Amino acid sequence: MGYSLAFTLHLLAAVIWVGGMFFAHMILRPSAVEVLEPPQRLPLWVAVFGRFFFWVWIAVGTILISGYWMIFDVFGGLLGLKALYIQIMHAIGLIMSGIYTYIFFVPYQKLKIAVANKEYPVGGALMNKIRQLVTINLILGLITIIIASGGKYINFYGSL
Repeated sequence: MGYSLAFTLHLLAAVIWVGGMFFAHMILRPSAVEVLEPPQRLPLWVAVFGRFFFWVWIAVGTILISGYWMIFDVFGGLLGLKALYIQIMHAIGLIMSGIYTYIFFVPYQKLKIAVANKEYPVGGALMNKIRQLVTINLILGLITIIIASGGKYINFYGSL
């Protein structure tokens, strides 16, 4: 995999993941709250997450594979990462991947069970937990995009 292909796939996967979180959090959630009662919203979210998380797994895998490809092919490995902005993106990416993995395997799985059993208060609490974690990941993703687009021009130890 050449650098340009790895870089392109990396950016595309980030756009899909972060853009999807932005859409879900900033557009879909408020719209669902506006027009649906809680017992109707929870099955909607289970369906949305079922589709979105499929693509997030692909995006996370693509980001990790392409990111490490670039780290080892272009920068000479983890010890070769001299640019602070790449080190920061690497760390944030690992944190985001960990948060997403937790969301998928813990509260999302419990949410599916709660909705199937029509335990809406339990489902609502789980949905709130997922919303909080997605908010954290969305903020981290937006910060990463800012760093990716301007990182090499920013002196993290002082002014621009």
